[in-house]
Amino acid sequence: MTEQTYKAVLFDLGGVVLGSPLHAIARFESDHGIPEGFVNRLVVEKAPDGAWSRLERGELDIDTFCEAFDDECRERGHLLPAKALMEQIASSSGPRPTMLTALRRIRQQGLVVAALTNNWKSDGQDRHQLRPCFDHFIESSVVGLRKPDPAIYRHALDLIGVEPTEAVFLDDIGGNLKTARAMGLTTIKVVTPEGALSELESALGFPLD
Repeated sequence: MTEQTYKAVLFDLGGVVLGSPLHAIARFESDHGIPEGFVNRLVVEKAPDGAWSRLERGELDIDTFCEAFDDECRERGHLLPAKALMEQIASSSGPRPTMLTALRRIRQQGLVVAALTNNWKSDGQDRHQLRPCFDHFIESSVVGLRKPDPAIYRHALDLIGVEPTEAVFLDDIGGNLKTARAMGLTTIKVVTPEGALSELESALGFPLD
């Protein structure tokens, strides 16, 4: 892809620029005797009208979400509780230094850098601290849309002022990448920061370290 000229790179936050909430959820499930993958399966099954989806669209505050998500979990035979889960996610969401360096390098090359994140209104301190690292900061809880709804990608591209083929998108969730790829964006799945940045370097054609 080195022949392609890109104008923008869009980054998910949790699991990409920040520590992975998926890892935090997996640890929580293991520590509390909850079946592996239970939380993520429930989130997907209940989307787009479940408590987690509504939280990320800014329709629920965190306390109302915890009550609603506890009810959904209880219906499936497990009680987390949700408040403890969200606290564990928050505690594991520190920035990844290699990603912060990459953000700086990309902007130095004149490309637009945007955050495109599913989040909730009360999870903001770390993310707000990252705002200066980005030219645009697009939050599901603010715009009322969440990945993988195509509308949030269109919103982001319109805000940045680029066509889908002019942008690269990094995320750690396959479903989010699938929608972006179908719209014409170049996508990179983040399994490890090192692997993703190596792939991004190849796409952009300049070093990121």
